[in-house]
Amino acid sequence: MINLVETFSEFKTTKSIDRPTMVRVLEDVFRTLIKKKYGSDENFDVIVNTTKGDLELWRVREIVPDGEVTDDRSQISISEALSIDEDYEIGEECYEQLSLADFGRRSIMAARQTLISRIMELEKDEIFKRYSEQIGTIITGEIHQILKRELFVLDDATGNEVVMPRNEMIKGDYFRKGDIVRGIIKRVDMRNNNPMVVMSRTDSTFLEKLLEQEVPEIEDGLIVVRRIQRLPGERAKVAVESYDDRIDPVGACVGMKGSRIHGIVRELRNENIDIVNFTNNEALFIQRSLTPARVTSIVLADDEKRASVYLEPDQVSLAIGKGGSNIKLASRLTGFEIDVFRNQEEYEIDDVELEEFSDEIEDWIIEELKSIGCDTARSVLALNKKELLRRTDLEEETIDEILNILESEFEENKEDGAPSRGNSRSQAASSKPAASKEKKEVATDEVAPETAEVAAAKEADGTEEPTAEVAKAEEAEATPAEAATETAAKPEQTVAETTEEIATETAEEAVEETVAEATEESTAESETTEEAANDATTEEE
Repeated sequence: MINLVETFSEFKTTKSIDRPTMVRVLEDVFRTLIKKKYGSDENFDVIVNTTKGDLELWRVREIVPDGEVTDDRSQISISEALSIDEDYEIGEECYEQLSLADFGRRSIMAARQTLISRIMELEKDEIFKRYSEQIGTIITGEIHQILKRELFVLDDATGNEVVMPRNEMIKGDYFRKGDIVRGIIKRVDMRNNNPMVVMSRTDSTFLEKLLEQEVPEIEDGLIVVRRIQRLPGERAKVAVESYDDRIDPVGACVGMKGSRIHGIVRELRNENIDIVNFTNNEALFIQRSLTPARVTSIVLADDEKRASVYLEPDQVSLAIGKGGSNIKLASRLTGFEIDVFRNQEEYEIDDVELEEFSDEIEDWIIEELKSIGCDTARSVLALNKKELLRRTDLEEETIDEILNILESEFEENKEDGAPSRGNSRSQAASSKPAASKEKKEVATDEVAPETAEVAAAKEADGTEEPTAEVAKAEEAEATPAEAATETAAKPEQTVAETTEEIATETAEEAVEETVAEATEESTAESETTEEAANDATTEEE
């Protein structure tokens, strides 16, 4: 008996089983033992003293005269009763105390094993009940064992073992034995009749509970977290609302210089968290959920729960996000399937219309791509294969072929220096020979003023007639003027060519001034020669 009580006391201490449950278990164990020996436990009392650890078994039978016993389990003769206690009389109840030795060694060992198994069952029930009530709460534990598919964590509060599967861990999580880890109780399952407590770090509730710990306004109920969506380790979006107009819910969650949100980001392995104001205006809520992209306009289809969002070309990549993470979370947060379109009036200079590929891509495929807002080659390349499969009815092989055609087109353009398709690229290609021709004409202009200057010098020496020099100077003046007119008509000059043209014009003006001075000097010399001739004629007369 003492061994049984000590065994039970050990289980009571380690498993935290309450006193009424302990008494009930002991009674059930010994009543089972009595049933095995006597066939029934109706006339037996089991008394348990939990304080002292005493256990008493009493058999109660009615005293009848000798020879009138009809049922040994409920009746006892007066002679047997007097052997137990001399004060008994006929008609009274006889109380006989039983000892464990009466049951035998095998029965005692069986009762001990039954007691242990019952306590184990109670422990399992207690664990299942306790953790079922704590689902969604944060627990802190120590890594106890690391397996290939899961980690075992010892709960600091209870010492029980908790399981954290690999798929419930954040991508950047790396733990060693003995490390401290935090997570939430996601669910409690029964595996082989044993409770299995599943711990998670990827559930959205984990982020919500972290916000409650960091933001007092959420814990006090002034700010409510309406919706949360996560891509664990990458990005998360949280919609919050304040019951007090004086409190900015987004600012309260972020904190001064991000002091409140930084601790959460570190716990979640640098997961980007977008916090937006919740509103019942669906269009405005979709616009806020696509942060940091700036939306131009939104068209809602409430029946189909679809939203067509139009943005500037430079905002499309921000709206989609890395790997489509931003638009995926926005769709989950708002409950709408969001399709992103570029504003139709905007075109990229180095883009090519899909109609230019009609010789390689069938017309019905081009129309299918246009139906999802992809009018140009780059707009198709901006979407990944999964997104194209989801939004179109095209097969995977067809999409691969289209992407290869479009990518090869831009690769050829990089090698050639300009796209082979599209009007803008044709004009850019044709502007290059015009520029080279212009350079030749400018070079000719630079030679002509030098020739005029040499001719003016010869005229000053009197080796050539003035009339010829003036004609050549006029030709030199006309040549730069014509070159300037032709240069103005050339499209799309480079900065270097424009600078060279300005330098050429400056040189031309200098030459013109030099030619003008030479012409004036030659004219003055001619007048002097004529006056000298007139004077000589007068003297002869």
